[in-house]
Amino acid sequence: MNDPDTLLDWQDGQLRSLRYGDVYFSRDSGIDETRYVFLAQNRLAERFGALRPGDRFVIGETGFGTGLNFLCTWKLWAQCAPRGARLHFASIEKHPLTREDMARALSLWPELAPQREALLRRYRQLPPGWHRFHFDPGVVLTVAVSDVAEALPQLELQADAWYLDGFAPARNPEMWSFEVLRHIGARTKPGGTFATYTAAGAVRRGLEAAGFAVERVKGHGAKREMLRGVLREASQQPDAAPWFRRPERAWTERRAIVIGGGLAGTSAAASLARRGWSVVLIERHERLAAEASGNPQGILYTRLAAQATPLRELVIGGYGHTLRLLATAALAETERSHCGLLQLAFDTEEAARQQKLLAQDFPSDFLRGVNREEASDIAGVELPFGGLYFPESGWTDPAALCRMLAAHDHIDVRLHTEALALRREGEQWAVHGPRGCIEKAPVLLLATARDTLAFESARHLPLKTIRGQISLIPETPASSRLHTVLCGEGYIAPARTGWHTLGATHKFEDVGTDVRADEHRENLAMLQTLAPPLHAALGGSALDCDTLPGRAAVRVSTPDYLPLIGPLADAQAFAGAYAALRHDARQRPDTPCPWLPGLYVSTAHGSRGLITAPLAGEILAAYLEDEPAPVSSRVMAAVHPNRFLVRALIRRER
Repeated sequence: MNDPDTLLDWQDGQLRSLRYGDVYFSRDSGIDETRYVFLAQNRLAERFGALRPGDRFVIGETGFGTGLNFLCTWKLWAQCAPRGARLHFASIEKHPLTREDMARALSLWPELAPQREALLRRYRQLPPGWHRFHFDPGVVLTVAVSDVAEALPQLELQADAWYLDGFAPARNPEMWSFEVLRHIGARTKPGGTFATYTAAGAVRRGLEAAGFAVERVKGHGAKREMLRGVLREASQQPDAAPWFRRPERAWTERRAIVIGGGLAGTSAAASLARRGWSVVLIERHERLAAEASGNPQGILYTRLAAQATPLRELVIGGYGHTLRLLATAALAETERSHCGLLQLAFDTEEAARQQKLLAQDFPSDFLRGVNREEASDIAGVELPFGGLYFPESGWTDPAALCRMLAAHDHIDVRLHTEALALRREGEQWAVHGPRGCIEKAPVLLLATARDTLAFESARHLPLKTIRGQISLIPETPASSRLHTVLCGEGYIAPARTGWHTLGATHKFEDVGTDVRADEHRENLAMLQTLAPPLHAALGGSALDCDTLPGRAAVRVSTPDYLPLIGPLADAQAFAGAYAALRHDARQRPDTPCPWLPGLYVSTAHGSRGLITAPLAGEILAAYLEDEPAPVSSRVMAAVHPNRFLVRALIRRER
């Protein structure tokens, strides 16, 4: 990503792209043009007013720019839509603005002040990837930072209306290609509409080829004509493999059971409750976050691959989503800290990875490279390495976050309640415990970590356990100077209420939760390599590892280190339905997937639960509500539970 400051220019109050030689808006009539071209020509006031509580309206946009179109739409939505309806606004932007440029541009329209301030509170210049924003009541924004030709095929939505608002076709023809317009047609509901300020003949022909009935109408202001239209016939799009298609709706009322009171379970419950679902949250322990989500300091850990992989995209999207969640969370000052995070280049391999990331020009408020002296100044303690600095990262108390997520009027938390068996009874799932049926609902979500395998319907999932132990080190006057989280092969956080969290060990296929002296020594040895002066400041060599406090828990991961998020299928029926894959991996049988209706999972988040679990709740909500996905279709497939059933057939393991 190039530095936007070198590619933008302010001329007489107008923001101009030097890259495309075009303006973002008209200073005198920008807001009027938005209202006329996009809101009026898509008939949004009328359509918003005709919605009922519980209905959803989806808008797609090419070119987020300053966010002006979104803010105008949000304002109109607040005026016209009924309470309980939901607006999803999905936009694609290759070159996102800095927060400062966006604020300056939007300051021209004081009538948008409430919406503008809400956006700016959450917005930072966005790195490549998919980014979800929540605004109350019921307004959701998803911004895909990508080239439009790459993002559109990955966009999982069916839009009610489109805003085609890229720079002029003569300036940016790639954004108006026949292929781009074909994808727009394929992602529009029957009867869905579009509007655009341009009347270019090539654009009109492309939209007609995409299935729209196109009409030329009077343009805004001095512009003679513009285009609007209605989808009459959707163009064909390559369909997802049947095992990755969304299941048909298995519920007639918004009621769900979530088993598991850690980050995965409370995040899923909160995402559904936000959409009006009644959720029963079952937790076997006497409190939420009693297992792997219960460490006193959870780190917003963002170790990124140098290559653009699905895991990296998931981590970037989840990182931003969790930061925005924490920014609006009702947590005490002692329960979170945006103190930043340093990933230190502690060996040559790590240094090489970091250099590859820096060559990709991520926004500086997302990450930046620092040398040893700069790293030491940021940390407040002397460090032997430079590295990557994530200024918005930090730590939070995961248990406090879980309690906050579960504190919703639509969530019924049932502690000390153990789920032993699942049964499909008619159109509902029944959860049984030691004393019989606990609860019934049409939808059941498993957020049960390693205990997921205790349920027959999920026993085919390839989960692997990883024991991790943290050490709690008493703060000293010298260690109190640590101002940011330090990461290498492990991490140490600034002290919370007099204690530093240091960790964590990784012990595969070990399910013990006892605190062990040898793992304390392992954590201290890691710290001595990472930051020798800090190790000394804590009295590391003199600490008694036999009496040092700590905490051990068991995390769960998968063979490809991606979580499992989505609907579950009947594994035995799946093997029969897609047996052809054993002989030819290219086969795409048209047989519908044998889903277990209404059964979903969110597990195997490993050590990244604070990053991926809240976003996983949004993925599950997208399935259940048939909403636009918060991530690309590539990531939706990469975290889908069925991926392992498919691989097993191809490898003839089933």
